[in-house]
Amino acid sequence: MSKKKFRKSVESIRQQIIKHHQKIANEQQKPIPDENLIQYWRKEIAGLEKSLARAEKRLRRG
Repeated sequence: MSKKKFRKSVESIRQQIIKHHQKIANEQQKPIPDENLIQYWRKEIAGLEKSLARAEKRLRRG
């Protein structure tokens, strides 16, 4: 994969993480937040962060 594609991938993953954090914040604002949904998004964020770390590592390697 080219550096350009890795940069695009890294940015996409970062945007997904931000969106998931926003979803969590919005859900927590509700009178009765769905804790299962919040837990799911947190697991998604953890997976995305691992993917982000791998993509950034590959980008640094060139």
